[in-house]
Amino acid sequence: MSPANIDDTSGPLDPGTGRPLTRKEMRAREKSLNTGGHDAVPEQAYETGDVPPPPAAPPAAGDSAAEPTFAPLPAAGDVPAEPESPPSIHDEEPAHGSAGHHEDAVHHDDAVHHDDATHHEDGQHPLDSYDAVAHDHQEGVHEDYAYHPGTEYHADAPHPDESHDLLPGASEAPVVRPSKKVRRRRRLVALFLTLAVFVTAVAVGAQFLKPLLGSGKPSDFPGPGSGEVQVTVASGEGTRSVANELENQRVVANADTFMQAFHASGGTLSPGDYTFKTEMKNSDAVNVLLGKDKTKVIYFALSAGLRIGESLQAISEGSGVSVQQLQALSNEPAQFGLPANAKNLEGYLAPGEYRFPLGTPAKDILQALVKATTDELVSQGITDPAKQYEAVIVASIVQAEGGQADYGDVAGAIYNRLKPNDQTGGFLQVDSAVTYGLGTRSFNFTDEQRQDKSNPYNTYANPGLPPGPIGSPGKTAIDAAARPKANDYLYWVTINLDTKETKFAKTLAEHNAFVEQYNAWCQANPGRCT
Repeated sequence: MSPANIDDTSGPLDPGTGRPLTRKEMRAREKSLNTGGHDAVPEQAYETGDVPPPPAAPPAAGDSAAEPTFAPLPAAGDVPAEPESPPSIHDEEPAHGSAGHHEDAVHHDDAVHHDDATHHEDGQHPLDSYDAVAHDHQEGVHEDYAYHPGTEYHADAPHPDESHDLLPGASEAPVVRPSKKVRRRRRLVALFLTLAVFVTAVAVGAQFLKPLLGSGKPSDFPGPGSGEVQVTVASGEGTRSVANELENQRVVANADTFMQAFHASGGTLSPGDYTFKTEMKNSDAVNVLLGKDKTKVIYFALSAGLRIGESLQAISEGSGVSVQQLQALSNEPAQFGLPANAKNLEGYLAPGEYRFPLGTPAKDILQALVKATTDELVSQGITDPAKQYEAVIVASIVQAEGGQADYGDVAGAIYNRLKPNDQTGGFLQVDSAVTYGLGTRSFNFTDEQRQDKSNPYNTYANPGLPPGPIGSPGKTAIDAAARPKANDYLYWVTINLDTKETKFAKTLAEHNAFVEQYNAWCQANPGRCT
């Protein structure tokens, strides 16, 4: 045990008991002397609760026989001298037994802190040497036993030697804990950082979840809408910008779903001024941008391969012009610049999508379609109207007979048949022309019909080209007719109507073998070859 916690009994003797005074008693005695006995409460009173009676009145001056109340202070020689070196823990090992622990050992505070009154006016009190020893020895104890202000220590706390085996003279620096203010600041910083990370995680997560959870906006309006909203599409403006503007103007409910509908249409965005309604369906707003809004424009679409009657019907439905009026105009092809041998506008009504302002005359509509075909022929170097007409006839057969990838070879074989040869004798022998003359779409016709010369489009019975086109050729077919691929083929047959696979042959025997492949496909696909 540290010397600071031992009541040293090496002091002067108590005149009342004949035993040496303890350090505590010597301090109490010293305090009593310093206060002059004026109602000072001894230190023992705070520990035991017993207040001793006040000291007797001081003896009268000159009464040498009076006995002092307390024993005289020890002489300087009675106080042990300060050891040359602080006692170590190992030096105190023998005091660890039961006899080494005094029952009334003073509290640790008494061993470390003392009132300034323990110092004599004329210098250091002899007991200060014991305090120095206690202090020096305390520094050799484990940091758990170092004194910290405001910390309570107990006399029954285990001695450091019971849990630590320190080398002589070893010491450890006390652990200094941060102040409450520093700890509070650290907690606030940690809380702030945690909140910042949480908010950031929520913001980032919301961006990822937004497409999955939706934005809460409706995907479309029920339509048809009301009022008028003018929107201008600038040159080079993207669909996203236009879609956002339409949503802001409440033309469409959702810019994202509108863009999906626009891209699904396959159309392209053109600059200009457009008139919409508020709360339109996405499909109706797309039609406005593509010029398909029938309430504002004349719109119709023609497919490649349509015959004249089918084309005029589609134009009538889109323009509101009667089929009879359109038919009357078609039967006078000369007013559209066609040659005299042309019977009508068959083959010249170019396929495509068309938009015209409301009220456009029917003749102007038909003239625009004819011009699209002649412009393509001119671009291929055919300027003579008679040559143009012949090219349109060949192109219409190419369109009806072959797949698009084989247009060039089909056109080359047609021109080969028209030349003198020992296989076809100048007869085209194409089924599509025969059926056109019969007014049907089926390739199943009788041998009698095949031999009927009264059908001017019967290319089995009548040599050369038919008297006119058998449908409306597209641009690719026109280009193939204008610039056919050079080959030696005389025959061709499409053996698969789904893939449009076409087989070419130079002789009739080879061609008949390919025809058998076509018949086998027809048997495997009932009802497809009617």
